[in-house]
Amino acid sequence: MEVVTTMDTLTPRPEASSPADPDTLVQLLDPEGRRLDHSRYDRWVADLGPAELRGLYRDMVLARRFDAEATALQRQGELSLWPPSLGQEAAQVGSGRAMRLQDFAFPSYREHAVAHTRGMDMRELLRVFRGVEHGGWDPAAHNFHLYTFVIGSHTLHATGYAMGAQRDGDVGTGDAERDRAVVVYFGDGATSQGDVHEAMVFAAVTKAPVVFVCQNNQWAISVPASGQTTVPLARRGAGVGIPSVRVDGNDVLASYAVTAEALERARSGGGPTLIEAYTYRMGAHTTADDPTRYRTSAEEDYWRERDPIARLRAHLTAQGQADDDFLTEVAAAADALGESTREYCRALTPAGPETMFDHVYGVAHAQVETERAWFSDYQQSFAEEAR
Repeated sequence: MEVVTTMDTLTPRPEASSPADPDTLVQLLDPEGRRLDHSRYDRWVADLGPAELRGLYRDMVLARRFDAEATALQRQGELSLWPPSLGQEAAQVGSGRAMRLQDFAFPSYREHAVAHTRGMDMRELLRVFRGVEHGGWDPAAHNFHLYTFVIGSHTLHATGYAMGAQRDGDVGTGDAERDRAVVVYFGDGATSQGDVHEAMVFAAVTKAPVVFVCQNNQWAISVPASGQTTVPLARRGAGVGIPSVRVDGNDVLASYAVTAEALERARSGGGPTLIEAYTYRMGAHTTADDPTRYRTSAEEDYWRERDPIARLRAHLTAQGQADDDFLTEVAAAADALGESTREYCRALTPAGPETMFDHVYGVAHAQVETERAWFSDYQQSFAEEAR
C-alpha cells in the first residue's frame, strides 16, 4: 500500500473497496471526481440524485464564499477575529446534510458550513466575532448549539444532551420522526484534551446516541498531528469501545455516507461512533495566525489538488449534471451572499448592557428581574446627574 508522505506518514492512501477500519480512508469520490464503489457505504448515498448532488455543491460554494467574506471583513477591522474553514467544506456539508431535523449539532467554532446545513443564516455567526453578542442565535431554532471556544469542553455537553434524549425515550423507538441523535464537532487538537476522552467514556458506557466527528485538518494551530499522536486518531475510539471510521474529509459523498450510517446506529440505540474526517485547513487557524511560519507551500499545493469543491464539480460535470447555466447561477448566488454578508456585518451594533439579563434562565426569574430593575435605576442615575 502506498503511503502519503507529504503530510502524515501514518496515513495510507484511500482504498474504495477496503473495509471501514480505523486505518483506511473511506472514499467514494477520488480527487479527480471519479465515483468509486464501496461495498459498505454505497447504499447510504444511493438516494442522492442529481438535485441532491447539486445541492451539496451549492452548499459548499456558499459556505466558502461566506467564509472568504468573513475573513476579509476581519482584515478590514470589521470583526475582532475569524476562524477560516477553507478546505473543510466537504466534511461539514456531508455530515451536516446527513442529519435529520430532530438531530442536534454541537459545533466548536469553525463549523460555518454545518450551520448552513442546519438552516441557519450563516451571517448570524458574525454577531459573536463582531462582539455585539455572546451568542448570536437561538440554538433551539435550528438544533445547532452556540459556538464553543473552550477546546473540547462541548463534547461533554453533547454527550450529556444525548444521554438526556436517551432517557426521554427518543432513541430506538423505530419512529423516524422521533428517534434522534447528536453530532459533536471538534478538531485534531481537541483530542489531546481530557474532556474529549471523558465524553467518549461516558458515551460508550451509556450507549449514548452521539456521533463524534473529529475534523483532522492536520494542524492544532502550529502543532502537527504527528506531534499529538503516533497512530490514526480514529483508533482513540477503540480504547473505550466505540466503533470508529476514518473518512476522506474532502469527499462530500463519503462524509455524508459514514455520518448517515453512524446516525442511524445512534438513533436506533446502537450507541456512539467516532468519525475521523481526514481533511486540511487551507487557511490560517484564525486570522491571528500566520501558517507560513510552520508549514510549507508544497504541503498546501498537495492539498489544493484535493479541493473538495473542485472534486464534486468535476464529478457533476462528467455526469452531465452541472452545465454552465447551473455553475453561473451558483456563482451569482455566492456573489449575492458575499455582498449581503458585508452589509449585514457593518450594520451590526452592540446591544445595551441591560441585555445581560435576557437569557440567564429560560423562564422569568425573580432574582434576575430584581437585579435588572436595580441596574436600570443605576443607569438612570447617571442621566439624572448629567442634567
